[in-house]
Amino acid sequence: MTRSPKRPPAGLPDRETLLAFLRDAGSAEKGDIARHFGLKGGDRRALREMIRDLEAEGALGKRGRKGFSEAGGLPPVGVADVVERDVDGEIYVRLVEASDDAPRALLVPDRGGRAGPAPGMGDRLLCKFQRGEEGWEARLIKRLDAGTNRVLGVIRKSNREVRVEPVDRRSKDVLLVPHAQAGDLKDGDLVLAAIEKGEQRYGPKRGKILETIGREDDPRAASLIAIHAHGVPTGFSEAVEAEAQDQELPSLKGREDLRDLPLITIDPADARDHDDAVHAHRDDDPKNEGGWVVWVAIADVSAYVRVGTALDREARAKGNSTYFADRVEPMLPEVLSNGLCSLKEGENRACLAVRMVFDKDGRKLSHRFVRGLMRSHASLSYEQAQGAIDGQPDDVTGPIMDRILYPLWNAYHAMLKGRLKRSPLLIESAERKVLMDPGGGIGAIEPRKSLEAHRLIEEMMIQANVCAAETLEQKRTPLIYRVHEAPSQEKIFNLADFLQTIGKPWAKGELATTKRFNRLLDETRDGPHAEVVNEVVLRTQMQAIYSPENIGHFGLNLDRYAHFTSPIRRYSDLIVHRGLIRALNLGKDGLTDREIAELATIAEQVTQTERRSMAAERDAMDRYIAAFLEDRVGATFPGRITGVTRFGLFVRLEETGADGLVPVSTLGDEYFTHDDRTHALVGERTGRRWTLGRSVEVRLVEATPVTGGLLFEMLSEPQPRDPNAPSPRLGMRARGPKGGRYPKRGGPRPRDGAKPSGGLKGVRKGKRR
Repeated sequence: MTRSPKRPPAGLPDRETLLAFLRDAGSAEKGDIARHFGLKGGDRRALREMIRDLEAEGALGKRGRKGFSEAGGLPPVGVADVVERDVDGEIYVRLVEASDDAPRALLVPDRGGRAGPAPGMGDRLLCKFQRGEEGWEARLIKRLDAGTNRVLGVIRKSNREVRVEPVDRRSKDVLLVPHAQAGDLKDGDLVLAAIEKGEQRYGPKRGKILETIGREDDPRAASLIAIHAHGVPTGFSEAVEAEAQDQELPSLKGREDLRDLPLITIDPADARDHDDAVHAHRDDDPKNEGGWVVWVAIADVSAYVRVGTALDREARAKGNSTYFADRVEPMLPEVLSNGLCSLKEGENRACLAVRMVFDKDGRKLSHRFVRGLMRSHASLSYEQAQGAIDGQPDDVTGPIMDRILYPLWNAYHAMLKGRLKRSPLLIESAERKVLMDPGGGIGAIEPRKSLEAHRLIEEMMIQANVCAAETLEQKRTPLIYRVHEAPSQEKIFNLADFLQTIGKPWAKGELATTKRFNRLLDETRDGPHAEVVNEVVLRTQMQAIYSPENIGHFGLNLDRYAHFTSPIRRYSDLIVHRGLIRALNLGKDGLTDREIAELATIAEQVTQTERRSMAAERDAMDRYIAAFLEDRVGATFPGRITGVTRFGLFVRLEETGADGLVPVSTLGDEYFTHDDRTHALVGERTGRRWTLGRSVEVRLVEATPVTGGLLFEMLSEPQPRDPNAPSPRLGMRARGPKGGRYPKRGGPRPRDGAKPSGGLKGVRKGKRR
């Protein structure tokens, strides 16, 4: 309770004095009111009657179990539920355990810059309330049980009941909802529901519908589910859209004119925004014979998204853009991301560019940053640029071969020498691409091509990112690094244990370097273990994160590295741009002192939002693939074991890259133990093995698009016992009848009438002690 600074004279207050006190305090319980006014005995009884009368008249409202407030008021601090999200994406909360007069409040960003995923419908929050210009506002203090009382699911109707079945295959929370609440809903509707408190002890929990999201048979359901399940922010507020619409192209004042420099963009064929452009030409310095000058120009997002604006606050909350096969949830409104910030062919655009000089062996000699105005001379796809270099130019690439494309490739081949000396990690990633058909369905799933054009752009972007980190360090300007820690000792020990099983030595005390990993990958590249070694090396690596503290980037084998090249879709890059503007005196819209003080918080936040987007994109891909394969249940596929766990084998199909589970209970008539050292499931009785990386054939048993789940049946036979492996310990499960097989479920007992302990076919018992 907030007390008035001056205690009034003791005695029962009149109505207006009481209401004025509650207006100042926000809310108070009867005992607090009585103490404030010094009431005792009969005056306390009179106070209770006055409060009852005021409540009956509608002048007072309940706040919590015992508190009261002036009608329409809110306490300074209280617990609230997220109850509404409007068309602009604004979130509204309502006080928990309050009477109907309690107003909803707009959830506004925290002034302290604290961040995290945006709250979702049904989340419970501790908030600070205050009156704003347009009504009550709530500022988040703490999340209490965010997401734990929500279920994203599908409506299943029957004559007897209406259920919400969760789309998360790990969730067991099937909810029953009242028929009255589900009257307008149809079987198959995607909904967000809240678990009601006080549910019955046994049977399904009770729930209430918060909002309808879409339909499970909608081809776009995969991304819709992923967005809501992971709390990916969608859309923009009216204020943000208005700010974006008001932006104008900056003039040449304070900028270098780069419009005659023949910069070009090279992007995916379906790219809608272009945030980087490149150009290369021979260095005319006689001291650098055979050397190259490489330009990388990046959209100057900081010219439009300035500190303290609604645009900046929302971009920071989103952290990054999130990409799905059928939609993008962008970090910036389309008028910027696909408009003023996109380096469109033939149009003037503000940019922040770096001019880098390399010698003939790819060693960087110098660099400098400029803030400029550019004009893209061509907009090419990766396939288009690669086709031209491979001897198949078209009407666009033909005229620019000698002046633009050949110099670009020649400069890259020089840079490649430096890259090979540096020896970054060369893990091959089998990424898949979902192709949507014209009707919005899934037309095909195919592997992404890896072209030299991709590697050219990647290397030029990497070098530009290194230049950004070096410049900020030289100018003693704080920054957010992109850091990647070396693998932990535990991960290296696990890798060494696995490599022993395929005859590849790795001493446990051996230093883990990118060159050592690359040698291992080269030694196994053409052998039967190539894919599994690549997979295990990938799993040995740590996750890259953002940090104001530099520990280097292990995977790229770089001492310093920052993200500079994608400010349209990554807030981290925007921070680096602002840092460069401040460090080099390129304008008044550089990094502020307050942002510098908050760099650790911003780095942690953008790491979280990146992982949120990665999880959402991965989950959506699982659902796209399940929808694509739904019509092929019963078909057989070649695949490879990519995961070995106590509960089964994960198999990746060669055709689509789809991952699904073969439950351990379906693998045979014996008990399989998980050997985490050799990444294998081993039969306790026979010693037969299922090992990581093995090629197998499976039958698709079940494909569930709404959860993204695939279930396989193993058609291949296990490998025989490894004569070099220790004999499995025979427990009661392994001591079956003669012949080594237990009867199938429901079959006859062993002849001696003894009940086999845990020996039924396909039954996986509890953890072995």
